[in-house]
Amino acid sequence: MEFFYPNFLNDMWRIMGWLFYQDKEYFVVKGEKRFDKEKVEQFCIDKGLALFDTAQAVYRTRGTASDKDLEIVEPTDITSLLHQLPACNKIVSTGQKSAEVLSELFACEMPKMGKFCTVNYQQRTLQFYRMPSSSRAYPLKLEEKAEMYRKLFEPYA
Repeated sequence: MEFFYPNFLNDMWRIMGWLFYQDKEYFVVKGEKRFDKEKVEQFCIDKGLALFDTAQAVYRTRGTASDKDLEIVEPTDITSLLHQLPACNKIVSTGQKSAEVLSELFACEMPKMGKFCTVNYQQRTLQFYRMPSSSRAYPLKLEEKAEMYRKLFEPYA
């Protein structure tokens, strides 16, 4: 995939459009069923957002997109990523599996949905957020998900 959350049925870029531009279609290419990759990339650069998976390779144990059906074959070296991002002070999980991976890495309890915990990791203090999945399979309306994300981005939105 060329960028994160490219699936037109996923609401991540609609959530970001709603929060930052009061327009859930802000990142949608007019007249097409796709997101504007360049607009998304520029947004991430402007806001200082870095996106990455907690796994480099996974095996789907069943033919679903559900996190519960993922087996991590090759985890991401998150410690190395954090060394490359010295200004990073928040890490966000948008799925059950990534929340489990990060909770284990940070040796902390998994935060409740929409909440965060403060962790000390590698001589750095981080806020570890657990946000709802932006998948439409997750049973919350876009506006409800956006309100949970708003708390994460309040200083920036």
